[in-house]
Amino acid sequence: MGYTSLAACIDDLERHNHLIRIKQEVDPYLEMAAIHMRVYDAQGPALLFENIKGSQFPAVSNLFGTLERSRFMFRDTLDKIKVLVDVKSDPMRALKNPLKYAHVATTALSALPWKKRSGAPILYGTTQISQLPQIVNWPMDGGPFVTMPQVYTEDVAKPGPMHANLGMYRIQLAGNDYVRDAEVGLHYQLHRGIGVHQTKANAMGQPLKVSIFVGGPPSHPLSAVMPLPEGLSELTFAGALGNRRFRYFYDEEGFCVSADADFVITGTVYPGENKPEGPFGDHLGYYSLVHPFPLMRIHKVYHRKDPIWSFTVVGRPPQEDTSFGALIHEITGSAIPQEINGLHAVHAVDAAGVHPLLFAIGSERYTPYLETDRPQEILTIANQVLGKNQLSLAKYLFITAYQDNPELDIHDVAAFLKHVLERIDFQRDLHFHTQTTIDTLDYSGDGLNAGSKVVFAAAGSKRRELATELPAGLSLPQPFQECKLALPGILAVEAPPFTDNDTEAGRIERWSAAVHAVDFTGIMLIVLCDDAAFTAANINNLVWITFTRSNPSHDIHGVGSFTRHKHWGCHGPVIIDARKKPHHAPELIKDPQVEKRVDAMGAKGGPLHGVI
Repeated sequence: MGYTSLAACIDDLERHNHLIRIKQEVDPYLEMAAIHMRVYDAQGPALLFENIKGSQFPAVSNLFGTLERSRFMFRDTLDKIKVLVDVKSDPMRALKNPLKYAHVATTALSALPWKKRSGAPILYGTTQISQLPQIVNWPMDGGPFVTMPQVYTEDVAKPGPMHANLGMYRIQLAGNDYVRDAEVGLHYQLHRGIGVHQTKANAMGQPLKVSIFVGGPPSHPLSAVMPLPEGLSELTFAGALGNRRFRYFYDEEGFCVSADADFVITGTVYPGENKPEGPFGDHLGYYSLVHPFPLMRIHKVYHRKDPIWSFTVVGRPPQEDTSFGALIHEITGSAIPQEINGLHAVHAVDAAGVHPLLFAIGSERYTPYLETDRPQEILTIANQVLGKNQLSLAKYLFITAYQDNPELDIHDVAAFLKHVLERIDFQRDLHFHTQTTIDTLDYSGDGLNAGSKVVFAAAGSKRRELATELPAGLSLPQPFQECKLALPGILAVEAPPFTDNDTEAGRIERWSAAVHAVDFTGIMLIVLCDDAAFTAANINNLVWITFTRSNPSHDIHGVGSFTRHKHWGCHGPVIIDARKKPHHAPELIKDPQVEKRVDAMGAKGGPLHGVI
């Protein structure tokens, strides 16, 4: 049985103790986000906010806050949809095992989008942008944002829902220079389907029609973030996952409208029309700053009867999108590895902000007649990974050979780093890509979307034992002296505040020369940081600091470094300068007064007592 609406889903969750209602008035400025984050941290229930200051509409969050709850919502279809994705990735499987996959064609056919002729619930009424819940997540945010949208666009050369794109791109509702109730900001990053559509529309000199769906059955927002195999429509996927065909129609102005959504905002993006958008607290744990992004001119804001606004909070992982990611991995399984020959597994490390750090495992089959002692095929695989869709936004890729340890768990961050550092040869196995693109939200590079990448490749037998405690008598020269062992083989070294690239590169070079005689047995990686104790406190802190605050081409140094035939390497440990830099975006910090109000809600008699 599929949900016919977001309200039906909420009723089901409430009956099964997966949701609580907050009846007291809450402030959409920071307070709702703070409540959400606290409940998410406690792995608590979904939240229905019934009384929002400044808006007549209620709002729900944390629907996907736990993998258990996501499985519950899709309990009737999850296994079928895994098979559908599996077959789409490798259609030959259906031919080899027709009984297992017999129902796939039926599932896909029943999921085809359904064009409604009349009676769409979304046509109940209209409102204005300013009447929607004006939710602001972080103190420096540029205004209220839609954080759980389904942004629909069509290919102007191939109109219709089967060639459409449904993506989750943030929408700024107010603030900056936007005209109240007439304009909103549309932010999307590199390698997004909407970018292809806007490029085509611009080339033809045509405006791009955009429809923003909010709410609806939970299969709809999940479809907007799914990395689907090419040719599998998000609308079809939403129908299959929700066990209910995606219902839509076109209004009198030619905009596609989701019939089952709670809200639909329609508008137009004209070629060359941008306005400043941001700042916005983002999933790397920092603000994305103000930049020009497409301006969307509003046509209408539809809503159904008794609609419910859907939102989430974006910030340093883990957050609700972490749980989204876990569900996506469960559904897609081996879809991406099947698209790259020889790739066994790939994992975007959530604690590092997803895009900054990838782990991968590949086959080494180039010389099966010889014992493999160096990366070969996995270097080819690494290049394919860094050229694949959103994986291409990664900065650091650690890749190793499947044959060296078939039991290696790619999701065990500490074990994976240990495996690589036990085998890598820093004189040979670091491979840089400079002057290239990185994630739009990553400010560690030398410009918007601009930075570098590096591959750490390791294959062959174990070469060394990693230090599990600080080497006896370790004494580091000034100015980098205080240190903590963060993980086996990884040293967090506290350093004075960063000044500028030229000064710090010279300082690190002199320090590297001074420590050349230090016994670094078992130490392979030195992370220069602003706070060694914080960096070394846990694995999440280590990977977040190291990989979100460094640009490989500028911030990787080494003890005994050299350049030979245009290849950079080092004889001693690699040094990653992971200090805050002047050009970095500020990190996300919660408002202490708002946190005190949330504390009170968790006290005895409060609506969150026993939850947080």
